[in-house]
Amino acid sequence: MTQSSRHLLVWVHVVTSVSWMSQALALFALSIHSVITGDGAGYRMAHLLDNEVLLHFANASAFTGLMLAAMTKWGYFRYWWVLIKLVITLSQLYAGIFLLGPRLSALADGTRDADPVLLAATLLMASAIAFQAWLSVAKPWKRTPWAEARPRTIAPPGWVTGFVLLVPVLDFLLAVLVFGNPAPLFFVLTAVAYPIWRARARRRDPALA
Repeated sequence: MTQSSRHLLVWVHVVTSVSWMSQALALFALSIHSVITGDGAGYRMAHLLDNEVLLHFANASAFTGLMLAAMTKWGYFRYWWVLIKLVITLSQLYAGIFLLGPRLSALADGTRDADPVLLAATLLMASAIAFQAWLSVAKPWKRTPWAEARPRTIAPPGWVTGFVLLVPVLDFLLAVLVFGNPAPLFFVLTAVAYPIWRARARRRDPALA
């Protein structure tokens, strides 16, 4: 990966992460409005924001973060700060899809009363993203026990970086034009396929074995 393409990928990751955090704060503010006023419009707007905007930025942020780790010397399991970011990111995606989404949908439909869990979760999500930003800047703690003495990286072909940058756009178009809801198909396929390609490349090159 060239320096310029890496900088572009980092930029996309930063922009999508900040967007994810700001939209989590917006969900919190809109939910607080409904709690205080009793007006369900806040929940309905929060539900729309979650489905139409936040989920796309969350997927893009998670994907670009994963690929930055996979395509550089950091890896997934070499450094504690990267591993902790990975665990937090996957936990946030799981919580957002399977826990917060259904609660917010029920609140928007009026089939559920005010939910303090949702308020706490949205604030915790924004705080977790802010903590991840600090980890990226400070890079604290030592390497994990699974880190190699000399980190081995394989520079991906130039087209791979271009495709990685295109994946969030492809998944957005897939969600809007085909499925009607967020469906990170290219995210999953690329995140799974790239480590497999990298492992095979190492086996083919004795210097990387």
